[in-house]
Amino acid sequence: MRIGIIGPIGCGKSTLSKKLSDYYQATLVEEPVEKNEYLPLFYQDKETFALLSQNAFYSSLFLLMWKTKDIDNVVCDSTLFSNLVFTELLRLEGIMTAMEVALTYAIADEHLKRIPDVDIHIVIMRRTEQLFENVRKRGRDIEQDQHDYLTFHYSHYYDVLRRIFKTYKVPESQILWLPIEDMEDELEFKQIIQTIENKYSEKR
Repeated sequence: MRIGIIGPIGCGKSTLSKKLSDYYQATLVEEPVEKNEYLPLFYQDKETFALLSQNAFYSSLFLLMWKTKDIDNVVCDSTLFSNLVFTELLRLEGIMTAMEVALTYAIADEHLKRIPDVDIHIVIMRRTEQLFENVRKRGRDIEQDQHDYLTFHYSHYYDVLRRIFKTYKVPESQILWLPIEDMEDELEFKQIIQTIENKYSEKR
């Protein structure tokens, strides 16, 4: 089973992907977010570094997914669709121009042609207050003083993702909208596993 995890900043993509890769003994594909040298620059100057940082993320994630394209049992803590949401949000916020967005989509389209699709896109659904609290708890310096940016991100994320799924004709049978309160709770994690397996059985 190939699983892709999608969700807004601070929703727990990395945590869930690690837990699922352990549970299913699957290869874990981790997007190197914190090690990306463009990210601090983006937070300091979004207009200058939006296009550069977006395509840096696409390129690094594409290479990771390319290297694991022949493995059947994989959990990815991000997907190219997940990254496209950020592009659309930056466009809506007036940070990326129409030309920059079009270029980013063209690059993403070329990437998508060359890697296998996931069996299930798991979209982590969180309440806004949970998201802010998770960002506060993990304490990344670059995410501090970003309240307005995060508020806009959280307000529009799921609607934008739905539009991207529709644009790329991703069937509902491949999408699992997964509300999560506390994935560290043993009972809730068991329920998460059951929900994933029920969705996978429906798809098959």
